[in-house]
Formats: sequence, C-alpha cells, structure tokens
Amino acid sequence: MATAAASKSYALPRDLPLDSGQALSGVEIAYETYGKLNADRSNAVLICHALTGDQYVASTHPMTGKPGWWERMVGPGKPIDTDRFHVICANVIGSCMGSTGPASKASDGSPYAMRFPVITIRDMTRGLVALLDGLGIEKLHTVVGGSMGGMQALSLAANFPERAERVLAIATTARHSAQNIAFHEVGRQAIMADPNWNEGNYYDGEVPAAGLAVARMAAHITYLSEEGLTEKFGRRLQDRDSKSFGFDADFQVESYLRYQGSGFTQRFDANSYLYITRAMDYFDLAEEHGGRLANAFAGTSARFCVVSFDTDWLYPTSESRHVVHALNASGAKVSFVELSAPFGHDSFLLDVPALDRVVKGFLE
Repeated sequence: MATAAASKSYALPRDLPLDSGQALSGVEIAYETYGKLNADRSNAVLICHALTGDQYVASTHPMTGKPGWWERMVGPGKPIDTDRFHVICANVIGSCMGSTGPASKASDGSPYAMRFPVITIRDMTRGLVALLDGLGIEKLHTVVGGSMGGMQALSLAANFPERAERVLAIATTARHSAQNIAFHEVGRQAIMADPNWNEGNYYDGEVPAAGLAVARMAAHITYLSEEGLTEKFGRRLQDRDSKSFGFDADFQVESYLRYQGSGFTQRFDANSYLYITRAMDYFDLAEEHGGRLANAFAGTSARFCVVSFDTDWLYPTSESRHVVHALNASGAKVSFVELSAPFGHDSFLLDVPALDRVVKGFLE
C-alpha cells in the first residue's frame, strides 16, 4: 500500500465561479497525497476519480475499511510509482467525502440539499485547479483519469492547457450518448421515488437508501460486460432449497447486485449522486468550444494517451476514437490503444496487466 499522509482539506481563498453563473462560497476540497514532491515541483501526478470514487485512491477507505480503489496502480514500484511521483487525488465538489457538496452546511447552518447549485465537469476541474494553486503546483507531470475522471482530465487539458504536460484518459468520452443519459435518469428517478428522499431534505432523518441502492444496481450493470457476468454468475441459483419460490434473490447475480447496492448506501450521499450524474450528462466538450471538439485542444502542447477496452459498452472504443480524431485534427501529440479485457467498463479498475504497461510507459 502506498503511504499516505492524513487526509487533508484545502479551503479555497476565494469563491469558486460556476458555469451556471453562480459562485460557491467557502469551498473545501478534500484530498490525499502520496510520495514526495521534488524540489522543482515537476513530478506531480493528479488522479481524477470516477462517479462514485473519492480521494482514497491508494489508502484504506475510512468508512468501508476497504483498500483504495486504485491501489493496484498507485504505490511504490507500481505503474504510478510513488517513489518517483507525488500523487494527488481530490474528492470533487458535489461529492460527499469531505469536499463541498449537497450535504455540506450552507451559510444558514443547514445542509444545502437541493439548494446546492448545479455543477458541471468543468466546475469540478476548476476546483481541482484551485487546489493545485493552493499547493503551489503550476504544472502537472501528468493528469490521469478513468470514466468521469477521464472527463475531468480532458476538461483540464481543454480549459487549462498550460497545467499538464501529459494527459492520460482511460475508458471515457467527450460527451454522453442518449443511452448514457437514460441509464442515469433511471437511477435518479429511483432515488427521487424513495419516500425518504423528501425532496432532498433527509439529513435529519432516514436516508433514501432503497432508492440509492437501486440506482447503484442499475449503474453497476453498465460497468460490467455480458461475458464477465456470464462467466462469473451464468444462471446459477443461490445455494438454498431449489423448490422454494419467492421474490428473494434466487440467482447469484441478483444477490451480487443487491450486495453492491446495499454497500454503496453506507458510503455515498443520494443528493450527491443526483448532482454528479447530471454533471456527467451535461458534459459536452465540443459544445463548450464552439461545437467542434478539435477546438477544445487547439494550441495544446500536452502529450495525450487515450485508452479504451473492447468490452466496454458504456463508453465504447468509438467514443475514444472520436476524441483521438479531434486531437489529431488539432495537431496534438496523441497515442491510442484499445485493450482486450473481459470486465467491461470496470476494466480500468481491475487486473489488466496490459493497462499497467501502458500507464507506466506513458508516465515514464
């Protein structure tokens, strides 16, 4: 395990401007660091987390006790080598692991709940850049992200091109498809249909755990592949009386999804889920830059690496190619690789040795 300092929090000295035209006051950014920053501050690597991720990329999660979500990738001698690099991972604004979000207290002392302003991926990136300013890091060696983290990496490259020498975007997209948005809407409706949601005002009572669990179950299906589900579960039944019938989990895959849903409710805030999924749905890097994706990367000097997986049907390889074509059109230096793995979208989090080699090679 990579050695991490105690979890830190940075208070932004100024209001954070948002794409909505509003500004967020008193913003806190929670983050973790691993490895030492060198004398000229040139070895900093920023890792951007996915939708349900957090800053605990390579250290034990304080709520679940589980290892960091990318511990296999980050640490001494690992592809993102903390003996060489100073790694930073921050919880995005709108989330619920220490950074300012819907559960945070507003100026009146009560949780924002649904009074929290609408946020975008670019707003999240502004928060990350403000953190880098506070840490005195002018230019990153690399910004890395998978899934929503990849959106942030691309957003940083497009909107703050001087802040990163290298950009590694894994299993991601420059905008959501109608199908992506549809899956997210199912999850949001499940949360809002839970009586405990109470229009977002549940912080002093029962949380909408049932709705959030269903949202997580629906989303988790999109992170997997049919091949992976079939290999892991098939149509195998639970180990119980096969003559019984009811609405309990009969198939192993049902039990697995329920486990995923119930565990998720212990560490994530339902309102944060609403806000972050909406931010992902609004993300359209081309629209932000005059309707042409190549414009987003015009004049960039960064080197890019884009990675996709052949079983990822959430953000298929065609989405990565779309980004690569735009980078080529802008004259950027870019490499692209589609990796074979049976795990679907979650492949970037799991044991795929080929990804380790790509990450290590690109950073070095």
